[in-house]
Amino acid sequence: MAIYLTQESKVLVQGMTGAEGMKHTRRMLAAGTTVVGGVNPRKAGRTVDLDDHAVPVFGSVHEGMDATGADVSVVFVPPASARAAVTEAADAGIGLAVVITEGIPVHDAVAFTAHARARGTRVIGPNCPGLISPGQSNAGIIPADITKPGRIGLVSKSGTLTYQLMHELRDTGFSTCVGIGGDPVVGTTHIDCLTAFEDDPDTEIVVLIGEIGGDAEERAAAYVRDHVTKPVVAYIAGFTAPEGRTMGHAGAIVSGSSGTAQAKKEALEAAGVRVGSTPTETARLVLAALEGGA
Repeated sequence: MAIYLTQESKVLVQGMTGAEGMKHTRRMLAAGTTVVGGVNPRKAGRTVDLDDHAVPVFGSVHEGMDATGADVSVVFVPPASARAAVTEAADAGIGLAVVITEGIPVHDAVAFTAHARARGTRVIGPNCPGLISPGQSNAGIIPADITKPGRIGLVSKSGTLTYQLMHELRDTGFSTCVGIGGDPVVGTTHIDCLTAFEDDPDTEIVVLIGEIGGDAEERAAAYVRDHVTKPVVAYIAGFTAPEGRTMGHAGAIVSGSSGTAQAKKEALEAAGVRVGSTPTETARLVLAALEGGA
């Protein structure tokens, strides 16, 4: 099985006719994703030829859903348009909105994540690589050729670390990999994904990738301790980050003793999570747990 995204998912791409949207729509199609249309009110009614696929362009998410039965939207619009795009998707009743766009103002992210939640729409992101259920569907910018279907579930703040762990564990494979994004406000959390992976019969172990800043990993540790029966292995990025300086993601900033990698590592280990010191060691811990060594 998989979480959030399966081979039955039908995907609309908001911003498909832009350069990034076009490039990654091609990659999604090549990975076997059922992309049923793009959304651009200025180009509605056209058809875009993407390799062997003729993809229609709709004037709105609602129109695209009515015509195709789409249940997922991938958002590639510029930061200034992201709030309106996600709000439109939620108002249309889309089940999942995957927001790739980075640089979205925090107040806009707060507004559209709250609006989407009230409408029953799950948001992945913003500022994320999306998610992939290998062999089934790929919604976003994750390379589809670095892994295969398997037994590992992965949830990560970092896009590049998502790719690295996928590559490190490529011979074992993944049920679903979810890049939740590293902004201060995200629509789907580590805990949301842990809950879904715990309920997924085809996921045997979960990899959790976190980073400095905030308390999401500490809250995830408490949730693992109380609610997760499957083994969890973690990696925390940012042990050498200087205090008070944002590192990479907008949410990756340490203030005093709050949000440090060491504090997160200690909280996770206290909850029974094995924490690797490097991505490669983390992969070894995962393999050992699958072989019964954890």
